[in-house]
Amino acid sequence: MNPVIAICKGIAIILVVMGHAEPPTLLSNFIYIFHMPLFFMTAGYFFNLKYLNDPWTFCTKRFKGLYIPFLKWSIVFLLLHNLWFDIGLLNEQYGNWEGGVTHPYNLRQFFHRLFLIITSMSGYDEFLAGAFWFFRGLLVASIMFLVLFKIVDSSTKLSPSVGVVIVCLLALGFNAYRLGFGFKISTIPNGGLREVWGMFFFGLGFLYRYYESKIGNRWWLTILCFSIMCIGTWNHWCGMNNNGQLRDLVTLPLTGVAGFIVIKHLSSLIVMCGGIVSRSLIYIGNNTLYVFIFHIISYKPVSALKIWWYGLDPAQIGSHMVIHYNNHEDLFWLLYTIVGSALPLTVLWLWRKHGVSRFPRPKFLISKN
Repeated sequence: MNPVIAICKGIAIILVVMGHAEPPTLLSNFIYIFHMPLFFMTAGYFFNLKYLNDPWTFCTKRFKGLYIPFLKWSIVFLLLHNLWFDIGLLNEQYGNWEGGVTHPYNLRQFFHRLFLIITSMSGYDEFLAGAFWFFRGLLVASIMFLVLFKIVDSSTKLSPSVGVVIVCLLALGFNAYRLGFGFKISTIPNGGLREVWGMFFFGLGFLYRYYESKIGNRWWLTILCFSIMCIGTWNHWCGMNNNGQLRDLVTLPLTGVAGFIVIKHLSSLIVMCGGIVSRSLIYIGNNTLYVFIFHIISYKPVSALKIWWYGLDPAQIGSHMVIHYNNHEDLFWLLYTIVGSALPLTVLWLWRKHGVSRFPRPKFLISKN
């Protein structure tokens, strides 16, 4: 994989873990206005025009790299769900920051969720697999992008870059209709808003690579983009959530693209410097799948420490995603970030080194075309 893009992904997944750790409000705002668009743009960056003539290969790779890992790990978490209650990691007393709680599943609920997992990539454990929506988001976004791009390309004589611009405008138009009139795609959980945004940023990632030589790494552009991100942070602009508003049609493309440009420039500098930081971030970027899957369960040791530190009710270990007590004032969010990022990868490294000789390494984002 391109080491610069690998570092972009490494930084992006660390920001995901940090955002879920409930950091101070301004930092949280800063992260959410660009970190998910960054992932979709890094995916679109590697889209190859050859797939216009060979869509089956692209779709097969997407299903193998996204649907299969989602299916496998969603079922694992589903099977373990009631066990988490038995050992105390989940309970019906403490929930998320909105107050919602989770419950043990009876047999009917188990099979209902299993059906949803298989058929619509939903139904997963919201408390310990809450980030799994991204698997569906990227799968749907990338395939929708390919379908629309192929339709535009086959019915016009436009250049590839213009064709992708049309696809991005179609995505933006749909979300304008979605936000303006409350329209939802009934076959996609939560109405498809995130998936269509994902398609939009996937296309922008392709366009960035198409014009990369002209854009370059210009300091004035990076400073301008960082300023846009700071303005968005201060004004509480939204990220890729399910409850967007019409102003997102302007603000989210601005902060999403700005974030990609800033992080890519930073990643380029890190690659130039080399050393342990570069190698570590490349390793993280090449293994984002495992951090996505396991970072929430990896928060639990830190939650246990926080319970001991403040003398809290031990049942708060079941809080989602982290313990909310004093969460914006202390530095436990930093410890959550370190452990949530490092623990899954440490276990992965030990497993590969001392476990079975052939550990499966599914690709989270396609990097070779």
